[in-house]
Amino acid sequence: MNTRRLIRETGTEARVAHIVEPVVADLGYELVRIKISGLNGMTLQIMAERPDGTMTVEGCEDISRAVSPALDVDDPIDREYHLEVSSPGIDRPLTRAKDFDLWSGHEVRLETAVLVNGRKKFRGTLLGVKDDTVGVRLDGVEGNETFVPLDDIAEAKLMLTDALIDDAGARAARAKTPDDIPAADQADETDNAS
Repeated sequence: MNTRRLIRETGTEARVAHIVEPVVADLGYELVRIKISGLNGMTLQIMAERPDGTMTVEGCEDISRAVSPALDVDDPIDREYHLEVSSPGIDRPLTRAKDFDLWSGHEVRLETAVLVNGRKKFRGTLLGVKDDTVGVRLDGVEGNETFVPLDDIAEAKLMLTDALIDDAGARAARAKTPDDIPAADQADETDNAS
């Protein structure tokens, strides 16, 4: 499955991504997005996750500790900022071809860099990737499917729905391994198995 990020940052965010993406990859994570905002003075947000789509608080801490020295050396941001490392969350941005397939069947809001079929904004049900395009069944138009070239997508984000919440919870439960369960909980589970 293609893990190359399709949606790329520009300007300072691109410089930060260039610095942190290899560091994040060396730790076994995939960079999802870099975003700089004016929150709390200035905030640099790094979104990342494991290849299986999960993230832990410890993973965020590991990434923060690893990227901080690299950012200090290259200093791509010309003023003080707060570093925030997080998971993409449930209503996540979709930045890689694999994201569009993994979350197929869920509602998406998508914006393109150029006009596609006479428009730049699309909202509907994600149909996945086919021949370097993303399929979307448009809201409010029965049977209307459109296919957007992956290279034309400027931004894409899942819409928060009950179905998405249920699916995200089920995926998190499936991703949990016995190594993730604290020792006290493992003992309880063993005791209950008798």
